[in-house]
Formats: sequence, C-alpha cells, structure tokens
Amino acid sequence: MAAVVFALVGLVVLALLGAVHRYLWRRFVGDTTAPGSPLRRAGTVAAFVLPLLSIGAMTSGRVGAPFWLQQVLAWPGFLWLACLLYLTLALLVGEVVRPVLLRVLARRDGVTPGAGARTVREPAAAGPAGESGTGTGTPADVPDGTRPRTEELVPSHSAGTSARSEAAGRTATESVTDPVAEPATEPARERETEPAAGPLATSATAPATTLAPGPSRRLFVSRVVGGAAAAAGLATVGYGTYGVLRGPSVRRITVPLAKLPRAAHGFRIAVVSDIHIGPILGRAHTRRIVDTINATSPDLVAVVGDLVDGSVADLGSAAEPLSALRARHGSFFVTGNHEYFSGAGQWVDHVRELGLHPLENARVEIEGFDLAGVNDIAGETEGQGPDFGRALGDRDRGRAAVLLAHQPVVIHDAVEHGVDLQLSGHTHGGQLWPGNFLAELANPTVAGLERYGDTQLFVSRGAGAWGPPVRVGAPSDITVVELASRQA
Repeated sequence: MAAVVFALVGLVVLALLGAVHRYLWRRFVGDTTAPGSPLRRAGTVAAFVLPLLSIGAMTSGRVGAPFWLQQVLAWPGFLWLACLLYLTLALLVGEVVRPVLLRVLARRDGVTPGAGARTVREPAAAGPAGESGTGTGTPADVPDGTRPRTEELVPSHSAGTSARSEAAGRTATESVTDPVAEPATEPARERETEPAAGPLATSATAPATTLAPGPSRRLFVSRVVGGAAAAAGLATVGYGTYGVLRGPSVRRITVPLAKLPRAAHGFRIAVVSDIHIGPILGRAHTRRIVDTINATSPDLVAVVGDLVDGSVADLGSAAEPLSALRARHGSFFVTGNHEYFSGAGQWVDHVRELGLHPLENARVEIEGFDLAGVNDIAGETEGQGPDFGRALGDRDRGRAAVLLAHQPVVIHDAVEHGVDLQLSGHTHGGQLWPGNFLAELANPTVAGLERYGDTQLFVSRGAGAWGPPVRVGAPSDITVVELASRQA
C-alpha cells in the first residue's frame, strides 16, 4: 500500500513539474522568440534537460548512484529547483503587470484598448478631378486638417476574393477593395495607409478595416515582463545561495528556567541543527560551522540532528572537522530523520569516534540540570524511535531538564514528561519563502522560542540547507541559548 501511495505522489509531482516547465517555456521562450530561431531551440532544449537534472539530483542518492555522480547532478539540479520556484512566482506577478502595460502602450499609440479588434471605415481614394471613384490623387489634394492619421490596420474579412472579381462593375458608392490586400487568414501586421486625394465630402465609402493590437507591442511587453521576471528570480536565488555558502550567523537568546539553580545561571548551550553535509555542502562547510561555534566559547554544544545526507563511506571525511569542537562540558548529538536515510547506526558510531556523545534515548547529569536526548521519530521504521520513558522516566523531577529532539512535533511528549526546555531543528525555518507557511502546517513551531504549558520549545533554523543550497527569508543560524536561573 505504501508503495502505491509513493508511486501516486511521484506521478503527481512529475505532472506538476511538467506543467510548470511548460508555463515557463511559454512565457520565457514561446512569447519572446521567433519560431526556428537559435534562442527558441536553446530554450526548448533547456526545458527538457533542466527538469531531468533536478529529478536526477533528488533520486541519485536514494538509488545508490556513485558519489561523484551525485555531486555532478546536485549543483545544477537543486539550484534549478530554487530557480523554478522564484521564476514562477515572478511570472505570476508579471501576469498582473502584463495587461496594464499593454493598455498603457495602446493609449500612448492612440489605440482604444478593447477586448478585440474593432472595425473602422477608411476614406476611399478620389479621382484626378476630385470626383469619387477608383482613381488616385495626391496628398496635396487633401485639405489641411483632414488627412487621415496613420493607424495599425489589417484588412477586414469583407475584403475577400469575390470582391476583387466584381470591383470593376461596382458604382462609386460601393466599397472598393484594395487590389493588394492580403488574405484574411494572414496574421495582423502594421502598415501605413496612404492619404486619400480629393475633397472628402465627395469621396465614396471606403473599405472596412480592422484595428488590432500590434504584434510588436505584445512582443515588447512579453520581453519586458520576461526579462524582469528572470532578473528578479535569478537575483533572489543568487542572494540565497550566497547566504548559505557564507555560513550561519550567531544568534543569542536567554531562557529562564524555574528549577535551574543559581550555580548554573548563565550556562551557555550552542545549538546547531540541520548541518546537512552532503554532495554540495562538504568539509569546508563543516569547518565554517565548527569555527563559528568555537568562537562563542560555549559550555556545551548540542547537535540536534540532520547532520548528513549520505553514507559514512562518502561523507566521513567531510564530517571530520567536528572533532575540533570545544566546549567545557562536551558536545552531544541526537539523530535526525536524514540519518535514517543514510545509515544511522554507522553515523552514531562515527560521531562518537569524532568526540561527540550520542544520546540515544539517554540522559546525563550536567552541572545544575539533566540533559536528555531522544532518537528521531523516523527511527521507528527501524525499531529505534524515540523512547521518552527510557530517557526521562526515572529522573528527579525536582531538577531542570533540557531535551534534545530533532523534530518539534514531539513537544507534547516532552510536556508530559516534565521537560523544562526542548531544543529542536528540522524545519529550516521554511528555508525557501513561502515554504514557511507549509512548515507551519506540519510543525507546532517553525523557528524561535515558544511555550507549551510548563515547557519551552526552541527551534533552530539550522546551519545548512537541504536540496537547493539556497535560503530565502530564513537565514541559517547557530544559536547560543543562555540558561537563566530565576533564583538569581
């Protein structure tokens, strides 16, 4: 049953990707380039290749592809997913701007905006003596102020072939068909009408002509809107990528705990989550995080899950800088859901070798409070899920308790077991706006500090990024949580 649901979800995702790429092709390529042009061919090829790269980036790790291939696919594939999001959002804004621009340009050109083409009557040419007929005159014969102005005109459907065959026998009061008129099936184009000669008062009725929006005007608007959307979307992704590669910033908050003794007042915990070492963020990323943490001189380091996106064999060396973490009471680690995609048991052993202390449904006594940690709920599929009874069941509830748990959703279990403060990650703060609204649907708290009964929950935005190495509206961070004693 689970396989069927997974397959259906996959089909829905593929259909959505196809529809969005079709929309982007239409606006960026189809509306702005000529058929058969090199630009259109290049845009069409990109519309097929880029989604394939994204699918490869998302699935290569899960299907066990060689790590070098994962790295090759990751950068272009994941970055394109971020571009896809913000280019689409920018184009949707452009859909509002597009008709406004068309209307403004139409008014500037002296064309009455409307839902479609409108029919007007054009003065017929007068004969040499100023009489109405099929003869031609000169512009000088037209009285001042009465010359027709140049407009964008297309032949009406009334000027068909049958009109040509009967034109010679018509009277001067009948409509005269332009002998070089184009077939009605040809697209509208801009052309200049020659001024009629002779007194207008005696001119015959002219053929009907249809006023239509100029194709050059539509092309101009499509290019302006498409160019602005491309600039806005790519600039957003570029800035978000720079923020991730630059590394996390340091935040500081103070959390008062009623049971914390005076001796533990000011105890500082450096909380880091969602480092996501993987095909994109490697050893240099880990080193930046370690240096940032050590610069805060914490009393304790808490690594609250989603350390890696890959196996120990592929990423063990990229995690080695963690051995340089320095804190007076040591560094502690709990698993996240991504560890169970990557071999949680091997990673627990590896971080222990690097000097971190894994808390697998376990508890230790720190100066003035209990520090507990539970496995991530993703471990339930392997029989290694969170066990709050084992981690907290037999403790002295007169002491303050700080819990490390990757996902905020376990807050209700923490409240039930008398936890004073839960430290979590997992949400990335939404990572890519407007993803924060989706994250709010699945998590009680997306980022920051909130209270649930007698328990406080702090959720970090994380120090890395999953998928696209891009953050928009949710900058990465490492947070120094300073515990405060109310007795002090």
